[in-house]
Amino acid sequence: MIINCIAVDDEPLALGLVCAFIEQTPFLKLVGRYSSAVEALVGLQDQKVDLIFLDIQMPNLNGMELARVLDSRGANKPRIIFTTAYNQFAIEGYRVDALDYLLKPFNYEEFLHASNKALSYFELINRSNSSTVTASAAPAEEEEYLFLKIEYQLVRIALNEILYIEGLKDYVKIYLQDKEKPLLSLTSLKALEEKLPSKRFMRVHRSFIVSLNKINSITRNALQIGKVNITVGDQYKEAFGAFLSKWN
Repeated sequence: MIINCIAVDDEPLALGLVCAFIEQTPFLKLVGRYSSAVEALVGLQDQKVDLIFLDIQMPNLNGMELARVLDSRGANKPRIIFTTAYNQFAIEGYRVDALDYLLKPFNYEEFLHASNKALSYFELINRSNSSTVTASAAPAEEEEYLFLKIEYQLVRIALNEILYIEGLKDYVKIYLQDKEKPLLSLTSLKALEEKLPSKRFMRVHRSFIVSLNKINSITRNALQIGKVNITVGDQYKEAFGAFLSKWN
């Protein structure tokens, strides 16, 4: 698999180093090099680019601003690996869904590690697209897992391992059986609710989605999963009551 890349950096030495690293990596193809984010934005209109190695601190339009502009393209946006001398942008890089964050000065080993993350991501996307095409010619089957962005990588999570999910503003915590600590992902509870099969998962509170087959007991206004009690919110009681009525 070949990944089309561009490098964007206003420092000539840094730009040259990234381009050299790209050219010596077999699965990367350098299709453009730009000394400003504005030039890169123009160049992106004329060619297919999968991955951008992007500096952050640049004049006029910085790398983070360019990432936000590209984010509006949705699924067709190129993915980003940030290259910067400033570690204070790490959290913001996570918010714009960057694949990785290289802190200058970095060597080829660090560059290759980040590039392999990108390769794994694109191979996963290709497999998913192939599976979708194959599935369209066969009876629909419910997926048994989902992929979520966890700390700059896509993590496969089996649906039957999920106990419940807690929403925290822009983040969610996914609590899994046999795991002491929850997984933290930068997504909304609403977005995650849309990905989960409604026959197996239900939103019972503005801050909670539960796995229906993991419920241990139910009281008048709450349910219990393991040792955790979760209140059923007023706006969700009707739907939850309908679910319970199937068993009465």
